[in-house]
Amino acid sequence: MDDFEYERRFFCREMPPQLDDGDAPTLIVQSYYVHADNYALRIRLQTRKARVPMTRDTDPLDVLEQCRDLFSQAFVTIKGPAVGGTRYEAEREIDTRVAVELVRRGGEIIIKNRYSAWIDEDGWNIDVFGGSNAPLVIAEAERSGPVTNLAIPSFCVTEVTDQARFSNDGLASNPYAAWEGEFERELAEHGPQFQQVFGRNRIRHTVR
Repeated sequence: MDDFEYERRFFCREMPPQLDDGDAPTLIVQSYYVHADNYALRIRLQTRKARVPMTRDTDPLDVLEQCRDLFSQAFVTIKGPAVGGTRYEAEREIDTRVAVELVRRGGEIIIKNRYSAWIDEDGWNIDVFGGSNAPLVIAEAERSGPVTNLAIPSFCVTEVTDQARFSNDGLASNPYAAWEGEFERELAEHGPQFQQVFGRNRIRHTVR
């Protein structure tokens, strides 16, 4: 059971400024070597020793070279398909120097800043993407068991938990820039959607 993750994910318009404490977020550069049918093999590097702006012009490989000696952790991760907010995930730590060289040599790369915050009883990650996935912002609530009866912050526009295109491996193979307009048309036509199979959703209007 330790190799499963439980999370719900939401599309946001922006990173809530009140959740930025001024410290450097976690800079993440990761490369996907397998990303088919929602199966994935990923190499991830991360550090909190650099603050890199996330724009369309942010080049993950340039950042990798500039920050190669600043990365403090690296992981290799395998993932299975996500079903109902649950996904098989096995992760092991590896040497950062090896991870840098692996990312340099292959896979499809994404880059993002990750901000973390406690909102009510839940820990949230807010990911701000750069490069071909800018200006996408995704918020996720993760627990050690199914994420039910969730207090959803009002900065979450709509739920994307089971939309594979919003998964990181989906974004690696088909970046947000390629279908942003299509998604915005869908959102305008159908409005915000929140899954009702996870208990009672509560909208949290004030976040500090």
